[in-house]
Amino acid sequence: MKGTKAASRYAQALLELAIDMNNVDGIQDDMNFFLSTVLENRELELLLSSPIVKADKKIEIFNAIFDQFNEVSKNFLALITKNGREALLPQIAMSYGAKVKEHKGIVPITITTAAKLDDEVRAQILAKVGESIKGELEVEEKIDESLIGGFVVRMGDKQIDASVSRQFKDLKQRLTR
Repeated sequence: MKGTKAASRYAQALLELAIDMNNVDGIQDDMNFFLSTVLENRELELLLSSPIVKADKKIEIFNAIFDQFNEVSKNFLALITKNGREALLPQIAMSYGAKVKEHKGIVPITITTAAKLDDEVRAQILAKVGESIKGELEVEEKIDESLIGGFVVRMGDKQIDASVSRQFKDLKQRLTR
């Protein structure tokens, strides 16, 4: 949890700098590319957490791999690495993406259903959710057949569970009291 808080603070600082430099999207592209590269390359992931490789060598490697990054992103990677926090860089990149969405007023939601939603039902669910949320909705749909029917909507730390399986669990609890 401590690393997550630190990553969030670094991401917030990067976002504030990006806003000042009017380059939020460019830095987001760099952070997304960095994150995907680390996730796809085990050696790079190991490099981030290696105490054996010195910070200067890590910065040199980052500059070679990410030479197309803008200067703010390169300097940020170098600063984090010089401070010995490079193992947090993937978390920082993820946190930065979430903070950019928040800054732009984009609210990510996940709709989980037992079967693929048709357009009419999706529109009804989004209309209801949109009534209680300010901002643009970024919708991710998942299918979980164990729900039997209905849907579950997750928005950050909030959840609306209108699934048949939830209703069965509630009924079972009431009957077994």
